[in-house]
Amino acid sequence: MPFGNRHLPSAPDVVARMEIEPAFADANLFLRYLTNDVPAQADLVESLLRRAEQGQVVLVTTGMVLAEIVWILESFYRLPKKDIQEKVLAILNTGGLEVADSDLILQAIGWYAEKNVDFIDAYNAAWMFKNDVGKIYTFDLKHFNRFAGLSVEAP
Repeated sequence: MPFGNRHLPSAPDVVARMEIEPAFADANLFLRYLTNDVPAQADLVESLLRRAEQGQVVLVTTGMVLAEIVWILESFYRLPKKDIQEKVLAILNTGGLEVADSDLILQAIGWYAEKNVDFIDAYNAAWMFKNDVGKIYTFDLKHFNRFAGLSVEAP
């Protein structure tokens, strides 16, 4: 299964990868693969992910795509946070896929499940810690007070 553990590429892999133009992977690709709700599309995505894993294509995506995936898995598919966390971790560990701000996504998905907060709130908290922003003004005191080390205030 393409959502496996990352491995460090060898020197020839790196040279070959530099010659391949990156392609953006949209949320619907991951959703088709993760849910298998349209099997023919899931098979096409699996083939694409295998090609990426083999270095034939370089896939890139963003934190916004992962946020969309979390939201859809939560609201439409009604999956529990732990299941969503596992799926996002699988995406982050996919060979041949580069996720912008993967360090923030990794922290956010952990807090999302552990602290029972919205994914976007967890992402914003991770961003704040990474960028040394220790204070937040918000009306969502309940969620942000779950992050030790943040000063949380209503305006």
